[in-house]
Amino acid sequence: MKALVWQGVNRVGIENVPDPQILQPTDAIVKITSTAICGSDLHLLDGYVPTMMHGDILGHEFMGEIVDVGKDVRNVRVGDRVIVPFPISCGSCWYCTHDESSLCDNSNPNAKNAEALWGHSPAGIYGYSHITGGYSGGQAQYARTVFADSNLFKVPSHLTDDQVLFLTDILPTGYMGAEQANIEPGDVVAVWGCGPVGQFVIRSAFLLGAGRVIAIDRFAERLAMAEAAGAEALNYEKVDVFTSLKEMTAGRGPDSVIDAVGLEAHGQGLGGVYDAVKQTTRVAETERPHALRAAIQACRKGGTVSVPGVYGGLGDKIPMGAFMNKGLEMHSGQTHVHRYVKRLLNHIEEGRIHPEEIITHRLSLDEAPQGYQMFKKKHDGCVKVVLNPWA
Repeated sequence: MKALVWQGVNRVGIENVPDPQILQPTDAIVKITSTAICGSDLHLLDGYVPTMMHGDILGHEFMGEIVDVGKDVRNVRVGDRVIVPFPISCGSCWYCTHDESSLCDNSNPNAKNAEALWGHSPAGIYGYSHITGGYSGGQAQYARTVFADSNLFKVPSHLTDDQVLFLTDILPTGYMGAEQANIEPGDVVAVWGCGPVGQFVIRSAFLLGAGRVIAIDRFAERLAMAEAAGAEALNYEKVDVFTSLKEMTAGRGPDSVIDAVGLEAHGQGLGGVYDAVKQTTRVAETERPHALRAAIQACRKGGTVSVPGVYGGLGDKIPMGAFMNKGLEMHSGQTHVHRYVKRLLNHIEEGRIHPEEIITHRLSLDEAPQGYQMFKKKHDGCVKVVLNPWA
């Protein structure tokens, strides 16, 4: 089969690889009908996530049709159309039974590597390095999925792939990012980053009762998409965001702030140069936490900081003095996708959210390497790329 594989830092390509096989009686093989490029994939492309190896199949946002199942699979069967959450849930450990699937104790066979870096291991993740299990991803024609009964969600036939594909990651990620912001009716919420996750944070914040959402980015097409969803836009290259947020909130600051950017935020001035230089070493600093710093500084006293943006290692100059003295609360984490699938599927069916509206580009799998570069460099107004493995 054809698959997109990691070939080194800043290099991905299409290769012919062996078709996946059933290895455990709880496995299922999915013929992939739609898959997507995620902002988190860029962290792999750019070499900021350790333990990648040449030939690793990328991709953790995918869906399709089951074409084979192991003998112990009971909840799904051949022919079912399913979405595949990016974190892998065993369905039976303490975390999975407490609805925290991204923290599963049993799905990462390389847990010791993760523990060495983070103290404890998160769940295994498809297509996201050997530190999270070394599982082949879904930017391919077929994928082996594990713990099929816990991880494959059947989707209604009347909904298109475009409507449900993002239930695998970025829609639940945006929703959880907003939910963790402790939004009360009428609150002012500021969102750093208007990429795909940021777009769903904005829409979810309104679903959860926000009175105003202020979107912060530098790309006109992303800010326009945010405004179309009802947000107020700030271009951080044209205004001082901290001052603007104070002016927009009568001096108090936003009630909640959300960092939907993560470890590759773009900084300005000497601070931006400082982080960029240190990050190139992959040792002195592995993050560029400009958005997180700005969010903490801007949040009102007693407010909430939510961090759905991905971080992997060490970030410098986090303003802990501001965090502590303002009495802020912070929530973060990989997304517990399984918790949100049914809730968000209902929002889609009832027309309260339209995931397909953020798609800007559709490419074949063969065009995926160009898609990565277009997405990374924000060319041609690119916000979200969906790939067809069979085009």
